[in-house]
Amino acid sequence: MMNLKILEKSDKEIRFVLENTDAGFANALRRIMMNEIPTMAIEFVEMEENTSGLFDEAIAHRLGLIPLSFDSKLYNLKDECKCDGRGCSSCEVKFALEKEGPCIVKAGDMKSDGDVKPTDSDIPIVELLENQRLKFEATAQLGVGKDHAKWQASVAGYQNVPVVRLSEPSNKIVDICPTHVFESNGKVKVAREMDCILCMRCVEISDGVKVSADENSFIFSVESVCGLSSKEILEQSLEQLEKKADAFISETKKALK
Repeated sequence: MMNLKILEKSDKEIRFVLENTDAGFANALRRIMMNEIPTMAIEFVEMEENTSGLFDEAIAHRLGLIPLSFDSKLYNLKDECKCDGRGCSSCEVKFALEKEGPCIVKAGDMKSDGDVKPTDSDIPIVELLENQRLKFEATAQLGVGKDHAKWQASVAGYQNVPVVRLSEPSNKIVDICPTHVFESNGKVKVAREMDCILCMRCVEISDGVKVSADENSFIFSVESVCGLSSKEILEQSLEQLEKKADAFISETKKALK
């Protein structure tokens, strides 16, 4: 039976072990966490006035890359919304900004018509010199990372769970290990096995160390780069994977009839 154990968890990062599975399933989960979780980002910008040192397109590009916090239960993907993609309060949010220099225009200067806001209000957009002005209206909507990087939900990676065994290791491995897996108090011991990155440097300098990889267990590291927490990303990824599996089973049964 597949098993999941949380190693570390914070609002932005989560590290867990996925046991009794294979590389195919692990990679499918990783791809979903990065590319198929809906997140909010600015898609359209109507520039009314811009006398800054940046072209309209450069500012619009920067706006699109600002991560936005939002309640995933309140908003729909535009092509799944009841408004049929015309745009409404359930699938898009409007931002407005008007500033005059000298100043640094920041993400927090944008005012929205809803509860959506930048995850970091100090993200710089552009510097305005004296008498320079910037005025625009922007529209944010949900999207997924496979359509554009600005909607990427997370940075996710995994490796096989390491298995470290000692017989008569050299004390040199304590200092040579880049992740400090070993400790020595007269005798070398494995202190942090899960921190091993399978670099094999300890094996190269000591015959008393055996390092291998568990082919059926994986350590995942996931960092949120959007307005969702790492926990929300993991939960939604598992839900998406379950939906895909159910759809595959359903289509297979139809084909076999």
